[in-house]
Amino acid sequence: MSITATEQVVRTIAETAIENEKYFGDLDAVVGDGDFGYSLARGFEKLLEGWDQLDRSNAGAFLKRTGMVIASRIGGTSGPLWGTAFLRAGAAAGDADPTGEGVVAMLRAAIEGIKARGQSDVGDKTLLDALVPMTDRLEASLAAGASPEEAIRAAAAAARDAADATSGMVAKRGRAAYTGERSRGSVDAGATAVAVIAERISETWK
Repeated sequence: MSITATEQVVRTIAETAIENEKYFGDLDAVVGDGDFGYSLARGFEKLLEGWDQLDRSNAGAFLKRTGMVIASRIGGTSGPLWGTAFLRAGAAAGDADPTGEGVVAMLRAAIEGIKARGQSDVGDKTLLDALVPMTDRLEASLAAGASPEEAIRAAAAAARDAADATSGMVAKRGRAAYTGERSRGSVDAGATAVAVIAERISETWK
């Protein structure tokens, strides 16, 4: 994945977060404080405002700079989590153009960063519940010989299935955790955001 492809993916993430501000906020408002969509949109707006000034020397530098902007501009718990994800992915990318295996390694690094920063894991009803199955499916599809397009489509489908399945979970992290059993029956906003973004990337991937 070249720096151009990396830019395309990050820009798609940003535009999708901004376009879905109300939807993500409404999902978060069911059991959270409802600011997730707003926070995410404002952070990615700031990223796009300074888009032309981002370091494009290589994919790793671009992702790390993205992470720094996100961490400093997104409010609440989302900023540190999403910022850490981009920073860790950038560190894993290094200065080489990531291959399919490299993209999986970047996602794994992002996942570990989110786990450490958020003191969370799969099953806690967070974005990890979509991000981890998505990454697993991407890795398995590439290992089975799928094309990048096929692998991305499969990963997006896995993210959607996993995000939808969070409706049966009880939240254990974030503001939603205070609602206990009341958090069961609604999907997690962060996991759904991962699914929506993955679907948009699969639709726009060239």
